Amino acid sequence: MEQQNLSSTVTEFVLLGLTQNAELQRCLFVVFFIVYLTTWLGNFTIITTVITSHRLHTPMYFLLANLAFLDVSDSSVNAPKLLLGLLSQRRTISFNECILQMFFFHFIAGAMVVVLVVMAADRYIAIYKPLRYLTIMNRGVCMGLVAGAWLGGLAHSAVQIGLILQLPFCGPNIVDNFYCDIPQVIKLACTDIYLVELLMVSNGGMLVIVMFVILLISYTVIFVKIKTHVTDGKHKALSTCGSQITVVCLQFIPCIFIYARPFRKLPMDKLASIIYTVITPMLNPMIYTLRNAEMKKAIRRLISRILSSGKKL
Repeated sequence: MEQQNLSSTVTEFVLLGLTQNAELQRCLFVVFFIVYLTTWLGNFTIITTVITSHRLHTPMYFLLANLAFLDVSDSSVNAPKLLLGLLSQRRTISFNECILQMFFFHFIAGAMVVVLVVMAADRYIAIYKPLRYLTIMNRGVCMGLVAGAWLGGLAHSAVQIGLILQLPFCGPNIVDNFYCDIPQVIKLACTDIYLVELLMVSNGGMLVIVMFVILLISYTVIFVKIKTHVTDGKHKALSTCGSQITVVCLQFIPCIFIYARPFRKLPMDKLASIIYTVITPMLNPMIYTLRNAEMKKAIRRLISRILSSGKKL
């Protein structure tokens, strides 16, 4: 794999992928293809169930359906490129495609972080203001919060990509990953990147750390309230919050590892990227479904309706 001439402008990048071993590539393709299909099936099931079940037309499930949509979108930005790279020996991506991949990845991931914060706020209001919960978290407020999450993700991504586009790329074009991401691509710029790297770590990594700490404190306060004051539905409340904090940890810990440090190559980088971009979107619907009796009942009702309508045909 040849690098671009140092005096030319980079027009494409070469993705090294996960491994150069052909047999291992075939095995990984099968594994990640199953993971990707499971991601689509699990999240699409949640979205369909929430839409079709009137009992789930509540703020919590509305936010859960939006998170499922973001999970599918997030996985679909990078997983197809991963699968294609495992099938083909030519793993190139054009400069413009690379920029678009980074833009949509950080756009969706930024929106997902805000949605997780909103979901924590939703549980806080449900536990601390149960009588006013549906009044406070009405349809208009929920729609506004989700729209705000998308706008927040757009702003975050626009800043990151805006900084990248200011850099000249005229030398090496080999990206040591299975997709384009800022920590790897920024290192290929043929100029001093210290200030830009500092701005990106501040905009991404430090913000994620602050939000993660806020979420941990919020859920701790909610758990204490449930343990000490809630009597009716205590198990359900604990189960719901437990699911959410599990998803928060799966989302934030790899993200902090990747973005909240100087962009230096570490042996665990690719593993963290796999967990963050491929595995977590698959696990999220499983976590919410397995720990939520109401969701499981709604899915069973949906399957029963589909099977009964199939028999009539």
